[in-house]
Amino acid sequence: MASLRPARRSLPSPIFLGLVAATAAGAVLTLFDSEIAITAGVVIIILAGWAVSLCLHEFSHALVAHRAGDPWVRARGYLTLDITKYANAGLTFVLPLLFLLIGGIPLPGGAVYISRGALRSRAAASLVSASGPLVNLVLAVLLALVVPFVPPALGAGLSFLALIQVLAFVLNILPIPGLDGWGVLDPYLSDRTRQKVAPFTPYAPLVLFVVLIFFRPAAEALFSFASFVYETAGGDSYLAEAGRAIFFFWQR
Repeated sequence: MASLRPARRSLPSPIFLGLVAATAAGAVLTLFDSEIAITAGVVIIILAGWAVSLCLHEFSHALVAHRAGDPWVRARGYLTLDITKYANAGLTFVLPLLFLLIGGIPLPGGAVYISRGALRSRAAASLVSASGPLVNLVLAVLLALVVPFVPPALGAGLSFLALIQVLAFVLNILPIPGLDGWGVLDPYLSDRTRQKVAPFTPYAPLVLFVVLIFFRPAAEALFSFASFVYETAGGDSYLAEAGRAIFFFWQR
């Protein structure tokens, strides 16, 4: 099958490098003494930076699966960080970006196809699911460490991006079908339980998004907990809020 031929491109893919370059370009724009440039720069940092983190999130799933025994990960091109190789680029990238623009909620999208039957153990299967959210948390910590050493406008953009990573981590570890938190538990569930849950898996994350958008207490609880984790990781909530205000410039 053509889809299982070894990937020709080496890591990382030009597409991924383009997203990184776009994020860097956004950072440069925030250095100009212009409200338009700063606003455009922060918007680019958030959107392109979020896309970069989505690539890294899916890549981490694939890399751990590859190390745990999945023989098809490399052949499917998942180790190239190429967004076109993932299971569903629309679900994996377009919808998450749309959700972010609508409500500032980094709801995860689709995932890479993993041959879980080929994984060496149930613990390895759980680690495959956990690896994605852990990458988001690591990115949040790294961004928080950088913020004190950059100008305020750039720091605001990076701080909001870091908070988004924490939100992604918190959302992903929820034990809800279709999310990575459920994937961590799945290897230890009975076949009967899996069969009962399977029909709801594609829709549960969307239901969660609707709840967060229209049920304010749920969204407030999520953001409060994420802010707590963010500050614990060394983040600056004041700068993150400033970055959020700049990103949603049309709400002013």
